Amino acid sequence: MIKKLILGLLITVLPVFASAAGGGVALDNMTPDHTNKASLQRGVALFTNYCMGCHSMEYARYKRVADDLEIPVELYEENLLFTSAKIGELMTIAMDKDQSANWFGSPPPDLTLESRLRGEDWIFSYLRAFYKDESRPFGVNNAVFENVGMPHVMIDLQGLCAVKPEIGHTASIDPLSGNVKNDGTCPEWESEGSMTPVEFDRAMYDLTNFLSYMGDPVKVERERLGVFVLIFIAIFFVFAFLLNREYWKDVH
Repeated sequence: MIKKLILGLLITVLPVFASAAGGGVALDNMTPDHTNKASLQRGVALFTNYCMGCHSMEYARYKRVADDLEIPVELYEENLLFTSAKIGELMTIAMDKDQSANWFGSPPPDLTLESRLRGEDWIFSYLRAFYKDESRPFGVNNAVFENVGMPHVMIDLQGLCAVKPEIGHTASIDPLSGNVKNDGTCPEWESEGSMTPVEFDRAMYDLTNFLSYMGDPVKVERERLGVFVLIFIAIFFVFAFLLNREYWKDVH
């Protein structure tokens, strides 16, 4: 019986360690903030304009996103609904999966739960890790996801890195020359975008923050209720302790 319990525990835990290993790719840190409505609003705008042509969020509804992000329905419909979809519908797309598999090698995944699958650090690093590689069908590769089939859809914002970007390396100062090393992800640019590297990093934070929210839209409410539950348990413990002492005070 004990052996079966240990085996069951190993089966449960091992996939977590395997996922955490992530192939040994260094990642940049990203801490989501689901209470930052402005960031989430910028994130949904970026997702709608740059991602939703290929990626759906078929487990979420436009109306729920609008309500949670405090975007008036009329404003959402006017600026973030580009098809005949209704505000109460699921966030699906018209792209046929068989056709997209022929175009990209495999159909672009639904992104509703992508942050739960990959993690925020992976998404944040991936979005900033495209670089020039003429051997690839779309002329780009990715330092986090080698041989990726996705084009660099935000090249007009970021530009295109001429060499493999330095993801997962913190900035440091060379003690001999005093020069800053690893200051930014790309040491050499093939073409420049409309945003500075700092502005693009901030934009990708917003997009990643939105994807993190989509993977766990009730996180803020759950954590808020959790505080009240812990307060209730603490108060209940006091009364339970006093009642227990009253029951046992005459027992010698």
